[in-house]
Order: sequence, then C-alpha cells, then structure tokens
Amino acid sequence: MEILWFIPTHGDARYLGSESDGRTADHLYFKQVAQAADRLGYTGVLLPTGRSCEDPWLTASALAGETKDLKFLVAVRPGLMQPSLAARMTSTLDRISDGRLLINVVAGGDPYELAGDGLFISHDERYEATDEFLTVWRRLLQGETVSYEGNHIKVENSNLLFPPQQAPHPPIYFGGSSQAGIEAAAKHTDVYLTWGEPPEQVKEKIERVKKQAEKEGRSVRFGIRLHVIARETEQEAWEAAERLISHLDDDTIAKAQAALSRYDSSGQQRMAVLHQGDRSKLEISPN
Repeated sequence: MEILWFIPTHGDARYLGSESDGRTADHLYFKQVAQAADRLGYTGVLLPTGRSCEDPWLTASALAGETKDLKFLVAVRPGLMQPSLAARMTSTLDRISDGRLLINVVAGGDPYELAGDGLFISHDERYEATDEFLTVWRRLLQGETVSYEGNHIKVENSNLLFPPQQAPHPPIYFGGSSQAGIEAAAKHTDVYLTWGEPPEQVKEKIERVKKQAEKEGRSVRFGIRLHVIARETEQEAWEAAERLISHLDDDTIAKAQAALSRYDSSGQQRMAVLHQGDRSKLEISPN
C-alpha cells in the first residue's frame, strides 16, 4: 500500500464550511505540509486542481526543491492543455524533481467552471478528448514523432526533445465512474482512483474496471481518496468528526448541494445520493 497526503492549495480550516481558525493558502504553509509528509515517509502528495486552487504545476515545482523523496500527484487537464505542451511540462518537472512526478488525469466535472475556462464539450466528449490526449501524450514521452488526427486532437510531426526521467513516462492516475470514464481509464491508467463510497459500491466499480482493462490487454492498480480521522478510541474519533461539521448550518449545506447539483460528474452524483444533504444519513458504512 502507498499512502499520499494532500497539499491544501485552496486554504485549510479547522471546520468544514467555515473559515474560522483557517490557514492561509501560501507557500510557507505548503512547504511545512510537504516537508512534514516527506519526513514521515508518505509516498507523495496530491495537489488539487481548479480555479479555487493555486496552480498545481507551479506549486509542485516550487516544493520539489524543498523535499527529498516526496512525489507530487499533479493534474493534466485534457481540453485545457494540448498534449505536446503537457508532455514538455511533464518531462521538465519529472527531471527537475529527480523522477518524483505522478500524473493525475482530470477531465473535469463542473460545466460552469469548464465554460469559464473555454471548454464547451459534453461529459462523454471530454473522455473521448482525454483518450486522444493521452494517446498523443504517452507516445511523445516515449520518444516518438507523432502525427495524429482525432475528433478533438490534431498534431503534425510533434516530438519531445528532452525525455522524462521515468520510463516510459510518469505513472498515470485516473478517476471516472461513468462508462466513458472507465473505458478511457482502462486504456491508459496505471492507477484507477475512486472517491470514498460504500465498500460494496467500490467493489463493483473495481470489478468493472478490471474487466474493461482485460479487454485492452492491461492490468491496473487501484487507489481511493479518503479523509481519515484517527484517534485513540472510536468515541474520540466520532467526537472529532462531529466537531469537524459543527459549523455547518442548513443554509451552507443547501448552497453546497445546489452548487454540486450542476456537476455532470458521475462520481460526484454517486456521492451526492448517499446522503442528499440529510444529517441523519452521514454514516454510509461502519466508521
């Protein structure tokens, strides 16, 4: 098992839904978190992506020189980046970090935010574009000169002059709960990611991904993103969990649910139906 921590590039707070006792999202704090995770032996850290966060590529570049062994899980955004540019960025950051780059493929889930970034294609089209993007990106990082024309990506005689340190390329992490997402992941990913869901739902999804990967002649590893509360006793852990949401009022919950309802992400929709904003339905599995 490999365990990664998290760099809070959108800020950090003691309570969900509240800025009370919060920490500013600045480089000094990111450095403290990264160096602590590095000393404690975590495999790496996830850097979130989106307009509410500091840019993950620049942040990872700044933190690479402040750490020794820590790996950085950084997002590529098909549709917002061209594969040739992303390949150059990948190769550069992989080399200057001494092979400590991991790639998190994010197709996007919020049409409102994507429109602000200039991307106006549907949910399934984004995964089609992701497939094309990764086809070109992977070939470039493997040293090929690539000419390719798809429905979304077109390049002519594209090549990469400086190879990455990791061969054939930094490992790909990929999440997507829809059929389109699973099909794209099965063709390209090294590690398939899911959010925290009831174990039976996660099991069913893992089996779907395994079968799809077998059709592609591939095998993949699996990861799950969870927020963990650890205390000496179960009672203390539940008390900490209650404190974490103690500043969430019904109005804040309603606004969050309204914002999340516009997402076309299947993973987000699967999470939302678990509780539907009802405080009495927050425990979806033991602990």
